Amino acid sequence: MAGLGALARKIFGSSNDRKVKSYRAQVEKINALEPELQGLTDDQLRARTAEFREQLKNGAKLDDLIAPAFATVREAAKRALGQRHYDVQLIGGLVLYEGRIAEMRTGEGKTLVGTAPVYLNALTGRGVHVVTVNDYLAQRDSDWMGQVYRFLGLTVGCITHGLTDDERRAAYAADVTYGTNNEFGFDYLRDNMKHDRQSMTQREHAFAIVDEVDSILIDEARTPLIISGPLEDRSEFYNTVDAFIPLLTEEDFELDEKQRSATFTEAGNERLEQLLSEADLLKGESLYDVENVAVVHHLQQALKAHKLFQRDKDYIVRNGEVVIIDEFTGRMMPGRRFSEGLHQALEAREKVRIQPENQTLASITFQNYFRMYDKLAGMTGTASTEADEFMDIYGLEVIEIPTNLPVSRIDDDDEVYRTFEEKYAAIVKLIDDCKERGQPVLVGTTSIEKSEYLAGLLKKHGYTQIDVSEPAAIASAHMKDGGKAKVFTVLNARYHEQEASIVAQAGLPGAVTIATNMAGRGTDIQLGGNADMQIALELGDMPEGDERTRREQEIKDLVEERKKQGLGAGGLYVIGTERHESRRIDNQLRGRSGRQGDPGHSKFFLSLQDDLMRIFGSERMDSMLQKLGLEEGEAIIHPWINRALEKAQQKVESRNFDIRKNLLKFDNVMNDQRKVVFEQRIELMDGEHLQETVADMRHDVVEDLVARHIPEKAYPEQWDTDGLQESVRETLNLDLPVKDWAEEEGIADEEVKDRLRRAADEAMAQKVAKYGPDIVRQLEKMLLLQTLDNLWREHLANLDHLRSVIGFRGYAQRDPLQEYKTEAFTLFEGMLTQLRETTTSQLLRVELVQDQAPPLQQAPELPEMHGHHIDATTGVDEMELADQMLAHQPAVARDPNDPSTWGKVGRNEACPCGSGRKYKHCHGALN
Repeated sequence: MAGLGALARKIFGSSNDRKVKSYRAQVEKINALEPELQGLTDDQLRARTAEFREQLKNGAKLDDLIAPAFATVREAAKRALGQRHYDVQLIGGLVLYEGRIAEMRTGEGKTLVGTAPVYLNALTGRGVHVVTVNDYLAQRDSDWMGQVYRFLGLTVGCITHGLTDDERRAAYAADVTYGTNNEFGFDYLRDNMKHDRQSMTQREHAFAIVDEVDSILIDEARTPLIISGPLEDRSEFYNTVDAFIPLLTEEDFELDEKQRSATFTEAGNERLEQLLSEADLLKGESLYDVENVAVVHHLQQALKAHKLFQRDKDYIVRNGEVVIIDEFTGRMMPGRRFSEGLHQALEAREKVRIQPENQTLASITFQNYFRMYDKLAGMTGTASTEADEFMDIYGLEVIEIPTNLPVSRIDDDDEVYRTFEEKYAAIVKLIDDCKERGQPVLVGTTSIEKSEYLAGLLKKHGYTQIDVSEPAAIASAHMKDGGKAKVFTVLNARYHEQEASIVAQAGLPGAVTIATNMAGRGTDIQLGGNADMQIALELGDMPEGDERTRREQEIKDLVEERKKQGLGAGGLYVIGTERHESRRIDNQLRGRSGRQGDPGHSKFFLSLQDDLMRIFGSERMDSMLQKLGLEEGEAIIHPWINRALEKAQQKVESRNFDIRKNLLKFDNVMNDQRKVVFEQRIELMDGEHLQETVADMRHDVVEDLVARHIPEKAYPEQWDTDGLQESVRETLNLDLPVKDWAEEEGIADEEVKDRLRRAADEAMAQKVAKYGPDIVRQLEKMLLLQTLDNLWREHLANLDHLRSVIGFRGYAQRDPLQEYKTEAFTLFEGMLTQLRETTTSQLLRVELVQDQAPPLQQAPELPEMHGHHIDATTGVDEMELADQMLAHQPAVARDPNDPSTWGKVGRNEACPCGSGRKYKHCHGALN
């Protein structure tokens, strides 16, 4: 069957080939306009932008402007950058314009490909977002491609870490805005915590192109974006819960040490219900009523703290603090804390000071953020292996774009060794061979630890590691002794600007570069080195003139000569030190070699001790290889091994996809509620007069109070008049003779409702008369927003706790997702009821000092906030790392009285104004 499929594809072409062919007619139309546009002056070319916008205003559709707009951008790129779009790049642009993913090989010029669809969509005036993986690439691409947009009269903005709200607002107001996925997502969350529309930074979500789309929408999407802030001190609660655990017997709980889980048995639940009732902590009848979600969560964390965690093994107590011990390295990890109240449970157990836990103030997954865009597109070198996920989650189709020149890289079969040591010995031997030939080598590892291991091994074999802190010296270090010097560089995905410098030199003859697989994406490895980057590094700020021109030409000639050497040695040799869980990451590594038709080579080295090899029975294979007489240092090489590995990778990919899909199903429940709350906030901020909304809430509260105390069709003598009178006093701040009403002849619950409604409306009318309608309207808006925000934060915490315990419903043969939906809806309804009651109660109780300014002239202070996005592979908080890097930037001369001289200031840095406060609490305070 496989043979028949291959034969059919040979005759008819694949479906991808047919789709690519369908764009050829549009490309011919664009090419036909080139001679006409070449004859225009720069001003005439720029004027076409205004003409296109006028046509759109007069009813033309974007589709009508595809050929003329793409042709205009191609001509502008030739003039502004000296680069002309190839036909395949135009096809890539058309794919992006249609809201699909363009898969283009490394070195095919993806950055330039995005300019045409970005320009065309920016003509609408709604703004286009171009999303990249790090601040360095966002800044680089906005400066580089921004030349094309500015040439055509468009404005360009760039969002990077550490900008103020005013700087962000200006960047989002531009026609084209570059930025990272983290910054776009956090700005959306922060905007929905603001108290007036003017202080929001983003406009709308019209069109986005995501560069390195597989990295952002799949790898990074495994963890959500979270904005957190400290909770109030709840030490007493943790201590109370902690005191219950020693009272339990072994029959009250079950432990699974392998899965690191602890659960209460039926007997344990009954025992805890009794203890909670006595402590007045149980709401309702049962421990598992939805109101007790948070209590159950903390009980389980306390049980874990006592029964699964061992002092001096999992953590130590030092200087009155609980410090985590890394289970792999045995090192202390000061500053790191267990999440979801577990660290506080350990502090309660050890009787040390309980530090307040962080509360989630807002959160969103990348899946749900990027699905908000009206149109989404992406580009990358590797997407086809995850095509199903892109279609299923985002509705994005992957189209493979042919290369401009045929690929001439040789991909060898994998070499499989028995042991880890044998594998690395073979890798070092191959590096030596390449070094002797002057062939550049890129070694891809799966982790920073493996990079360091290989670096240590090379040092033992006489190699010296190049210091990358001086990027200008990297090229000369590599080229010492004509590229034969035994030196190497190590690159990992941490400091993006150094990354670009190191990667740019990785194509020098004889260069040896060790890199984690994700490092350096977005920068091409060019044989002979990157002339532009070398000029920037060596000549820096040298003024324009004959001397600079001469030096630039010298560098270009040298790079060209080195390129010939590299080509003669066989091009870039890519060595993989093991197979990754995902075929896509392996393909990314291979794709570093053979750009733009260059020769190249790739080979993966494996051992039976690798993680992936263990997945499918390496022990059996080991004994089989010993029987076959495989000696130490020998490898097994066969295409069957490659195919078997790819099948193993496919299984792992499918499992990871299922995990992401399942997580997304749960997040979708919260996302539906998030949309409702965020839309409601915007309506409240936009609403000039909210008295009708407030009146409806007040009347609903009256309905709820009466329904709670007067059963349907009950006689007056069955009414709970004492309870109703007390509730009216507490909630509505009204002292009314409800008990006397019940004794009136012929009284009904409707009459009671009417009297309460009238009394509440009159009380509110008196407030308006006393303070004036303007002040009361502002007060209504402020109280509504503040109450909604506070309740939403509590609701998010409840949903987090519910999510952590809902899986146990599966033991009762109930679908956890369905149970989560039901319980989450009940919690949401309860939140809305509380919103009505709290707002009504506060408005009927509030008293203002007459000579005070209106309460909304100054927006309420937001809680201290921290953004978090955990790298799913390394476990590092990317935003924490970005803050650290910002804080350690070289100092510049700052005038305390002139904020324009301050540059980027870290949120936790001392404010440059000299106030002595942190920047985030002073000039960097959120608007």
